[in-house]
Parts: sequence; C-alpha cells; structure tokens
Amino acid sequence: MNMVTSNIVFKYFPELTATQKQQYEQLPELYNFWNSQINVISRKDIDLLFERHVLHSLGIAKVISFLPAERVLDVGTGGGFPGIPLAILFPETQFYLVDSIGKKIKVVNEVSKAIGLKNLKAEHIRAEDVPGKFDFVVSRAVTQLKDFYPWVKNKFNKESRNTLPNGILYLKGGDLQNEIAESKLSVRQYDLKDYFSEEFFETKKVIAVKA
Repeated sequence: MNMVTSNIVFKYFPELTATQKQQYEQLPELYNFWNSQINVISRKDIDLLFERHVLHSLGIAKVISFLPAERVLDVGTGGGFPGIPLAILFPETQFYLVDSIGKKIKVVNEVSKAIGLKNLKAEHIRAEDVPGKFDFVVSRAVTQLKDFYPWVKNKFNKESRNTLPNGILYLKGGDLQNEIAESKLSVRQYDLKDYFSEEFFETKKVIAVKA
C-alpha cells in the first residue's frame, strides 16, 4: 500500500531525488507508529495520509517555490503539516514548526529525526511568543483568518525575494467569502483543484495574505 499511495506525490512532483522519495515513503510507517501512541491524525485519515496530509500540504508548493535560506514558520503544525512535507521538498529552506501542544511537537521531532531532516526545527511554543523574523508563515486551517493574522503580523522580514510577497500561505477549504471579508485583509486565492485532480481537493484552497 505504501508504494501505491506515495505515487500520488510522485505524480505531481516528478523531479524528486531518490532521497526525497525515500523520505516521503517512510512517513506512513512512522505516523502509524506515533499515531497509535499520540493521536495527531484522525483514524480515518491515517490510511489516506498521502492524499489528505502530504499532498494537501504540498499544495503550497504549487503556488510558490521556497528559496534557499528563506525562513518559513509553520503555526499550529499538529503532527507536522504542512511543515514536514514542505521541508522534504525544499531541503535548503529553513522551517520552524510550532504548536501549543507539546506532545504533538514530540511526534514532529521524532518523525523529522527518523527521516533525517536537517532543515527543520520544532518547538512547543505559542505563535505569539515565537522569536525572530520569517519570509513566510504557513498553516493549515488553524483558526479564522481575522484571529490568525494578529498572532503573526509582526513576524515578517521586510524584504521580499520570492515570486509572491512575504506573508501568510494558508490552507483552507470550503466557502471562504465571509471569512475573508471579516478579516479585512487583501488576499489571493488559489484553487487546489487546478493543480490536483482528486476529489478531495475540489473545495481546497491556498490563501495568500501579503504581510
């Protein structure tokens, strides 16, 4: 089953190195093991790990390619999404994964160590208390945009070097009109169904918010 499901990633990201492929292929066994001890992924989703977690996380990579030495903060990472799949894909970009629940960060650190990620640091800390500046903040539907933005609004580097201006890249699903209106933020929406053909992505989006 492992090989069949990892192919969904390789189909959309054909340029992966042998090391990257191996790192992705190790994820199901690791998450099955850790999930049995610390529940970070819903039981029904663990069999669909590649589609609903890994590929969903990599939706961000369809709208931007992170550059070497850029710093990316993953807020409310849970079991390591979207941070771990992105850190595999962009080995020269620095990723800092945070969550307010310590046992989830334990899973992130164990998985990261097991697959040999050198560009990822994970810490049990609230977003508001994170030190330093970043080029991008990524997250997966942690809360409403209007509540999320204040946590990270002062955490961005001033100078943008990438194709998109520094800011938030937020994975969200469903009808977001009201949420975006309430946030009073200037956003760009990217439909993941334009990049991935699986039904799961029909209503999924990447929301880009300029810092």
